[in-house]
Amino acid sequence: MKLYVTFTSPYARLARIVILEKGLQDRVEVVGVKTRTPDSPYYQINPSGRVPYLVDEAGVGMEDSQLICAYLDGLDGEPRFHPADPDWSNRRLEASARSMLDGIAVWAREMGRPASERSPTTLAHEAARSQRMADRFEADASSGRLQGPLTMGQLVLAVALETARLRGLGDLTQGRPQLAIWLAHVSRLTALQATAPP
Repeated sequence: MKLYVTFTSPYARLARIVILEKGLQDRVEVVGVKTRTPDSPYYQINPSGRVPYLVDEAGVGMEDSQLICAYLDGLDGEPRFHPADPDWSNRRLEASARSMLDGIAVWAREMGRPASERSPTTLAHEAARSQRMADRFEADASSGRLQGPLTMGQLVLAVALETARLRGLGDLTQGRPQLAIWLAHVSRLTALQATAPP
């Protein structure tokens, strides 16, 4: 199998973390590609140009980090990050964390544009959203809802918080002591350290 990534994509990072945590390095080759460039050879593999993109043993491709992470998690028949959860609490956490990550990604892309082309409204909206979401996750950390075995939702949240800091949005754990403690603990995972963007 081949997993196509850019090493700065937080979404591709999630798939790379699952590969490392599940010990799938011998089954999945990680291939760095260039996107957002005219005539990239990668577009012949995945016309949408999005990453991550996984091509399985049968040559069938799939995109979207949620789908890819769930697929990789189930390869050994023992899902770790997508456990059965009758009350859907893990799926709700994952959806909220993805919402935060999506907003941070929009903010970062906007900041990557020339200053004269940036939308102050978009930047302010996404910065405010990230602060509101961080407040919510501080409440979750304070109540113990972020404790227990590591789930996909927790991985997404950790990547979102690290992406905000690395891309210049700021340390969203500042002033949120329980979230800071939780992130410090999760950030010690070898897979998170090994997949940190360059």
